[in-house]
Amino acid sequence: MRILITGAAGNLGSRLARHLLGTDHQVRLLVHKTELPPDLASSPRVRAYRADLANPETLQPACADADCIVHLAGVLFAPRPEEFLPRTNIGFVQSLLNAARQSAVRKFILVSFPHVEGETTPEHPATDRLNSSTDVVHFRTRLGAERLLLDQCEGTSITPVILRAGIVYGQGIKLVEAARRLLRYRLLAIWQKPTWIHLVALPDFLTAVLAAIESESAKGIYNVCDDKPTTVQEFLDQLAGHFGCRKPWRLPEWMFYAAGASCETVALLFKTAAPLTRDIVRAGMTSAVADGSRMKRELLPRLAYPTLAEGIKLL
Repeated sequence: MRILITGAAGNLGSRLARHLLGTDHQVRLLVHKTELPPDLASSPRVRAYRADLANPETLQPACADADCIVHLAGVLFAPRPEEFLPRTNIGFVQSLLNAARQSAVRKFILVSFPHVEGETTPEHPATDRLNSSTDVVHFRTRLGAERLLLDQCEGTSITPVILRAGIVYGQGIKLVEAARRLLRYRLLAIWQKPTWIHLVALPDFLTAVLAAIESESAKGIYNVCDDKPTTVQEFLDQLAGHFGCRKPWRLPEWMFYAAGASCETVALLFKTAAPLTRDIVRAGMTSAVADGSRMKRELLPRLAYPTLAEGIKLL
């Protein structure tokens, strides 16, 4: 198959590209401003296309004759997410869909997350609901992208697949590496209220994506997660123990919102990225637990790392 990956220069996109290079599939990588890692840029098996998801006309060469699109591109760390996320989360999918229809693409895989259903817990996990409501802009717009994909693929030759992935962890994943650095210097803090999260080890995530690409029957929404949800507090405590560091500080919630507001203000003043925003804080404090039973039935019957206890050795 000819597979096009958007966001190919990013953390997950580049790792998916390397994973696919170990198969017989043809790999196409879509990049915008960020350059590909050197090993991918120099690989004779990779075809790179420079395009802008905000400009549909630039997408046609990359989509031409492609069999499957895996959409990972997006924008997160910028101020005023209510202004840009409708365009980057929903508008980018619309642009890709338009190009996909013109190129007879057969499958469109959107990587999403279970958080789009809002607050979920082990007792009431995320499934495949599309009628949820949340005040987190990132979740609300990604859910809008899911609805758009499913609606516009109806009655066409494009098969829509949505992979709602838990928090991906593994060697080189930016979230883990940032936590490692902050823990080392006693700079990592977390709020006190327990927040549920669902994890998935990087190798299992990559295997699930490949299964979704290759499956003739995969269609609709799948939660990609491990077998045992935990809390973000416990996850960071276990990382601290694994790295030989002290546990993160526990601080009041208001301090994180204040930090997010400060980062946004500085980013607006100096026109820089915002590593933290109030929307990111709200997102982080939203519990998200997913029902992965459909994934196990149709994509990945057995996880290589069913819990963090097994997966932490990857780090």
